[in-house]
Amino acid sequence: MSDLVFSDSFIDGDFYSTSQRFSVDNPATAEAITHVSNIDKAGVELAIKSADEAFSKLKQTTATERSETLRRWYDLVIEHKQQLAELMTKEQGKPLKEALGEVEYGAGFIKWFSEEAKRSYGDSIPATDSQHRLSTIKQPVGVVAGITPWNFPIAMITRKVAPAYAAGCSFVIKPSEHTPLCAIALAYLADKAGFVKGALNVVVSENAKMVGEIMTESERVRKFTFTGSTGVGKQLLAQCASTIKNTSMELGGNAPFIIFENANLDDAVTGLMGAKFRNAGQTCVAANRIFVERSVLETVLEKLTDKVAELKVGNGLDEGVDIGPLIYPKAKEKVQSLVEDAVNKGASLIGDNKELEGSFQAPLILTDVTPEMDIYHDEVFGPVISIIAFDNEQEVLKLANDVPYGLAAYFYSDNIKQIYRVSEALEYGMIGINEGLISNPVAPFGGVKQSGLGREGGHQGLDEYLEEKYLCMKI
Repeated sequence: MSDLVFSDSFIDGDFYSTSQRFSVDNPATAEAITHVSNIDKAGVELAIKSADEAFSKLKQTTATERSETLRRWYDLVIEHKQQLAELMTKEQGKPLKEALGEVEYGAGFIKWFSEEAKRSYGDSIPATDSQHRLSTIKQPVGVVAGITPWNFPIAMITRKVAPAYAAGCSFVIKPSEHTPLCAIALAYLADKAGFVKGALNVVVSENAKMVGEIMTESERVRKFTFTGSTGVGKQLLAQCASTIKNTSMELGGNAPFIIFENANLDDAVTGLMGAKFRNAGQTCVAANRIFVERSVLETVLEKLTDKVAELKVGNGLDEGVDIGPLIYPKAKEKVQSLVEDAVNKGASLIGDNKELEGSFQAPLILTDVTPEMDIYHDEVFGPVISIIAFDNEQEVLKLANDVPYGLAAYFYSDNIKQIYRVSEALEYGMIGINEGLISNPVAPFGGVKQSGLGREGGHQGLDEYLEEKYLCMKI
């Protein structure tokens, strides 16, 4: 209990062990933190059965009861903030100061939905005649299954599980095999907080395909939620079609970051540093294509180069580290491949692309990036800034929108008319205006186009786990 490191799946309020195990490695040292049991098919089915049985009990609880339980979970997460953050840094790699921030951010979803649990309202509808009374009520959708990624191993879970529990839904979640430890710790703390047994089950497996197929094909699972790549999201959506599941998907992005000539350039560069280098660039809302108005390009590059040079790369547990390792060596190989392709096609490199040990990647700036380069179209998921010059607002809007994704976008401008025009013209679900860090539990998070379906956070996040029922009564 002291370090919250557990090595088994968590089903029906207890640990579920199998003989087959795999290692969870620290990406900074490549050393094993622990070896976790690799769940079998029977374990996944048991978790769904447990969630189904828990749902029959959970849906009978009151909103106030669920609210109080969530609040106790929040208190326990905050009480163990330091332990959870250190565990996150060990299994995921992000600097400890970022991990502490994520624990608080993730806990914020629990707190928010502990309050929203009591705000699930129906409607009274004016009838068309005197003999009828019309109304609607909201009820929990049922058993929920979810798959979460490795880049935010706490927040990705709490922003799904907290609204589900608030609504009265039970949950089976599969965290990434690279970062399962935070998920198990969260489930353990939820159990201590008084969750209905079986209302939160964590299944740990290296075989995501097997788990995903069972979840999406199960008749007991009525809602499926996924955060990850667009390609995998499409496959899972297709699998959910056979049982007509309610789904929500938070998928890939290719976020533009636009700096207009009238912007406060110091603020813009500071905002860009946060939007790009948080979690070593491994976020779905990371600034990917940086559009800078040509008249201020040189000034922006000077300011940006100085700030990037100050970044310290290293083990996230070490003092003063700004950028931790990428999650595994193949992630670094992908970044290096994108940089090499861009340079070969005419991009200029600012910074020392020195070879660092293991999964560490030095921060870099690429200029003269064009649509012919792979890095222009692909999510980098690494600490590389791609600079594209533009000449006017119409041009940059066309470039920014000319991708199949629409998750997050950012722009800096001090012209209020331009702010309204650009905000409305950008085809993205979330817009940062003179701000590089936009995520907040009280606001809806989600994208348009091929970046996903549904919203997480805000009052909208609770509705994702509720179904509306229409009542027509003759009197």
